[in-house]
Amino acid sequence: MKQMSTMRHILRYLKPYWFYLVCTIVLAVFSVAAQLCIPYLVGLGIDTLLGAGAVQFEALYRIFVLIGVCIAVAAAAQWLMSLCNNRIAYSVLADIRSEAFGKLGTLPLSYLDARAYGETASVIISDAEQFSDGLLLGFTQLFTGVATILGVLVIMFVMRWEVALAVVLVTPLSFFIAKYISTHTYAMFKRQAEARAAQTAFIDEAIGNLKVVKAFSHEKENEEQFAVYNDALSKASVKATFFSSTTNPTTRFVNSLAYALVALIGAFIAIATAGSATPFTAGQLSSMLSYCTQYTKPFNDISEVVTEFQNAIACAARIFALIAEEDEPSDAGNEALSHPRGEVCLRDVSFSYRPGQKLIEHLSVDVAAGKRVAIVGPTGCGKTTLINLLMRFYDVQGGSITVDGKDIRTITRRSLRAGMGMVLQDTWLKRASVRENLCMGAQVTEEEMIAAARAAHAHSFIRRLPQGYDTVIGDEGVLSQGQKQLLCIARVMLCHPPMLILDEATSNIDTRTERKVQDAFQRLMEGRTCFIVAHRLSTIENADLILVMKDGKIIEQGVHGELLRRGGFYAKLYHAQFME
Repeated sequence: MKQMSTMRHILRYLKPYWFYLVCTIVLAVFSVAAQLCIPYLVGLGIDTLLGAGAVQFEALYRIFVLIGVCIAVAAAAQWLMSLCNNRIAYSVLADIRSEAFGKLGTLPLSYLDARAYGETASVIISDAEQFSDGLLLGFTQLFTGVATILGVLVIMFVMRWEVALAVVLVTPLSFFIAKYISTHTYAMFKRQAEARAAQTAFIDEAIGNLKVVKAFSHEKENEEQFAVYNDALSKASVKATFFSSTTNPTTRFVNSLAYALVALIGAFIAIATAGSATPFTAGQLSSMLSYCTQYTKPFNDISEVVTEFQNAIACAARIFALIAEEDEPSDAGNEALSHPRGEVCLRDVSFSYRPGQKLIEHLSVDVAAGKRVAIVGPTGCGKTTLINLLMRFYDVQGGSITVDGKDIRTITRRSLRAGMGMVLQDTWLKRASVRENLCMGAQVTEEEMIAAARAAHAHSFIRRLPQGYDTVIGDEGVLSQGQKQLLCIARVMLCHPPMLILDEATSNIDTRTERKVQDAFQRLMEGRTCFIVAHRLSTIENADLILVMKDGKIIEQGVHGELLRRGGFYAKLYHAQFME
């Protein structure tokens, strides 16, 4: 059932290219017809050799010319068919990859958080490539193979039905072999694709964290772990390939059996009809043997196609499973958040990433427009989760979050996020020029861009880059982590959002530069609602409200001085940082 569902999906992608599909079928018929004429003409040519000194040269010359024409027609048809096949296969590949990549933008973050990035990348890249190769092989050999089998049967029955019948009786054996192998190889190729994805995910993780690996001298352990993945992939590949490769020798045995039957039966018929009004000539026997070879060869090709197609279907099933994943809840019909004031209220909010594993429970807080709210607490208390809920990366499971009195679940995500500027601890810059990275979220003038870079104290190091603002960045070593974070800060400054979220925004910046950036943030935060997640408590002393979180709940709230005087959990955190 799953294979049939996958096939229906494949046909849906083929539908836009029906013209090329029709062309492929027509060209396959022309190619096969031209090739099937050649054995018949060769047989006629043999029959012109009547004996020593008795050769019909004129007839032989005409036959040679016709054979040349047939070869030219077959070659031209196959060339054009290859163009059509390539157009279909690679267009379908491009469509599937585009849809799969586009799907990433609509998937809930919970899907991506639950899987290794390398595994998802493997589905879009490796599995799609495997599917395209199987599809191309199928179009190249399937149509010509089917047309050849049907054409040869018609010609053989017209020439000598007794010989044709012997060939047909052997045919079911080839079908049985192909069916048996194809039904068993699908599961094997599926395991191979899964093992390949696991290995790709591990490689992606190892390369992305190579500095950490080297820092902890973990190379040997990584090699051992890779050997496990590599061995699993090797075993899955060997098993699938070995089982699928049995198709060729078994079908060749059936082919040889059919060839022997044609030769034997044809020879007896030729002897029996010698001297009769309708003899079975040596040329006709030669043609029948050639047709037998042409008839059985497609079974090899089709068996190979079926085996390869099982691999393609297994890979396609993984791609379609990704595409079929449930999107994040649609906000179609929701209203856009226009000119937000920044009044944020959380009412009895509850949320957990995994059922049964509590994180945030019954959290309530009111934030007036333009206020600066700092969120502090130990690791794992739910600070970043709260930010994820404010940005609607995840939706609350209980209670509600409102902005200007509107539940954010009734607001479009695009307009909500456009109203919030966000600077994270983990920086993200695309491979592009500094200018493109800075202007990613807003259309601004050159002067405004430079002013924001100056405010974020990034202008000086940008000028020292080889091409200044036109320097392409993104690779390791071009910029330090702190410099990348300064660019991210400048980028959000250019957006002028009414609300700001700063999640450890200055964690990678030295203390001296941090003080300068804090001054820039003070100017940026004026009149804006701000949520500041910070471990360095010295950076939030001027916050209008400090929320102290522990185990997903707000256990204290107030201003800096008031919380210190209480001598509670916040005071302990603060004094622990400045004990010395």
